[in-house]
Amino acid sequence: MVDVSGKIPYLPERIRGLQRIALNLWWRWNRRARSMLRAIDPVLWSATRHNPVAMLRRVSPGRLAHCASDSEFLAMYDRTIAEFEAALSRTDTWFETTYADADPKRPVAYFCAEFGLHNSIPIYSGGLGVLAGDHCKAASDLGVPLVGVGLLYSKGYFDQKLNLEGWQENSDEVFNPEIMPLVRLTAPGGDLALTSLVTARRPVHIGAWRLQAGRVNLYLLDTNLAENHEEDRQLTYQLYGGGKEHRLKQEWILGVGGVRVLRALGIEPAAWHANEGHASFMMVERLREHLEAGETLEEARHAVRARSIFTTHTPVPAGHDMFSPDDIDAVCSDYWAKGPLDRETFFWLGSHPELDAGRFHMTAAAIRLAARVNGVSKRHQQVTQGLWTSLWPGRDPASLPIGGVTNGVHLPSWMAHRYMELLEGPFGEVWENKHRDPEAWDAALDLDDAEVWRIHLELKKALLKFCREQARVRWIELWKEAAHLVGAGTLLSPEPLTIGFARRFATYKRAHLLFHDEERLRRLLTDPRRPVQLVFSGKAHPADDDAKRVLQHVWRLTRDSRFGGRIAFVEDYELHVAHRLIQGVDVWLNLPRVPMEASGTSGMKAALNCVPQISTLDGWWAEGFNGENGWAIPLSEGTDDEVDAQDHDALFTILERDVVPMYYERDDEAMPRRWICMMKHAMRAAGAHFTTERMVREYAEQCYVPALSGKVEGDDPPPV
Repeated sequence: MVDVSGKIPYLPERIRGLQRIALNLWWRWNRRARSMLRAIDPVLWSATRHNPVAMLRRVSPGRLAHCASDSEFLAMYDRTIAEFEAALSRTDTWFETTYADADPKRPVAYFCAEFGLHNSIPIYSGGLGVLAGDHCKAASDLGVPLVGVGLLYSKGYFDQKLNLEGWQENSDEVFNPEIMPLVRLTAPGGDLALTSLVTARRPVHIGAWRLQAGRVNLYLLDTNLAENHEEDRQLTYQLYGGGKEHRLKQEWILGVGGVRVLRALGIEPAAWHANEGHASFMMVERLREHLEAGETLEEARHAVRARSIFTTHTPVPAGHDMFSPDDIDAVCSDYWAKGPLDRETFFWLGSHPELDAGRFHMTAAAIRLAARVNGVSKRHQQVTQGLWTSLWPGRDPASLPIGGVTNGVHLPSWMAHRYMELLEGPFGEVWENKHRDPEAWDAALDLDDAEVWRIHLELKKALLKFCREQARVRWIELWKEAAHLVGAGTLLSPEPLTIGFARRFATYKRAHLLFHDEERLRRLLTDPRRPVQLVFSGKAHPADDDAKRVLQHVWRLTRDSRFGGRIAFVEDYELHVAHRLIQGVDVWLNLPRVPMEASGTSGMKAALNCVPQISTLDGWWAEGFNGENGWAIPLSEGTDDEVDAQDHDALFTILERDVVPMYYERDDEAMPRRWICMMKHAMRAAGAHFTTERMVREYAEQCYVPALSGKVEGDDPPPV
């Protein structure tokens, strides 16, 4: 049962459809819908960080009454409602026309520990969650029948604040479901609990919230229910919070509880996709169901594998979740005590013959129970094959049945409106629906130089204004010392070449690589004729002190007068901040130590906005770099310290020899023609090859449609 009556208390009858728009994140990637919502109250729209539910709850009844009688607004409203209804009900989508025999009532169930769809719903930490959100949006656009399953973290990830020493301090995020497009689901009798499971030898009752993203429903599980033990109510408080046992319980709820919630809702998926090893227990629970139905272990395993897809995003052994036998026994023992799946089989599913023998490996379990396994770039496919070779003893890594589907980003969510409007010239007014042919993106190279440059400068100025306003708000609400303002971006100006580095702070991403030679950096930034400025943003994992120290080092240099105010750090990185940064900087910088970046998607988002990238040849850039859309740092060899030294020197050589001169090279019309050419090549490459539309189509063709049939040709599981 669903009740949305209290979400938006007052709307005039003529514009009552605004509630449906506000409660479906479809508006987020429809620019006409966003323009219509902004027109209701531009100031409040900005103040609520583009959250229509919050805005409509706060806007004055008088303003709503005016909108309901204003002919110009009603024209926008009627067009938006018509587009919305058509988007949700059309039957000529790519999937439905390509795979007419697929049963839309038996969808793909897409399990992930985090989903990043909008900054108002802070249940994501970084790239994995944002990728999952973009995956759902693209599935909606393409008509792929898909439902998402995740957890509702009622205290989010965390709000970031840096103290006067530059040390990251974490606090709970403000989380109010009343101002979010979330709807609580109830059982037929009105109970909040839809199902239950046993963990740590006591029952945990599980509720769920629905979040709509176009045609896709996401079901977010919640244990914060009155009938649960206080410790169990906290299991869905925070993303990646607590220790190993806490994390294990969260993954147990996601996997086992997620399957049971879908069953309770009457949803019978025909295919099941685990996005990263956190969701592996989803396959284990389905194995238990088949065993309980009387199938043998081999029959049950084959049935589960035939309909399962597993995507791994982690290129290093330490990044894969694994749990000790004691933790597994403490959390999961009731499972084999009362069911057909015995302890020995359970542990065998997650065993690894070499890596930490005796522990339960979530990725190993997923590989054993999914017939279709993939990495998230071509390079990551090769790394993954090498990492899991021992599951197939004696096999050549290149022959292992592990494929690759390179990640992408959701174009309508990440490309600036101004560029979309510019592309209406070559693509037509509804160009968003016509960009599936990669060759069509050659038209980006013919865009008017002056227009591309004008739009870029507008977005750059908007970024700097945003930095100032962010600093103003945090000065009022959080900061107590004026020193905070110095490095927050208030000293940046629109003329210098501006380099952006924004992502999760982890040591392998090497934000500190720029600072290995501070004198060389100082000369680069403070050149009076060709200055450069740096904008950083990102959060370190709450338990990662090494990453916090890297962040602290960056923060301290933002206050160092030697660099002339040319380094800034924007606090509390999230989707709203990310949009400003990827659209407003001149160059995107990515410095992962090869081969530790599985894919990386921030550079794709920047490229869609005509921002070229400098990166090591890792993740997507190993296949995305073409010599015309940015710069590549050559592969280095040696110890980590030797590689860092070589990469640092190569980076600065590229900046000093190529990037800075090209940016400041102007013609008689003060236009950087060669630079603009590279900007257009960046957009062309990203639009043609690195969108989630292309990615989800590959998943559908290679994984979903075969899994929907329940057949596996040439099944090649790891041997028992």
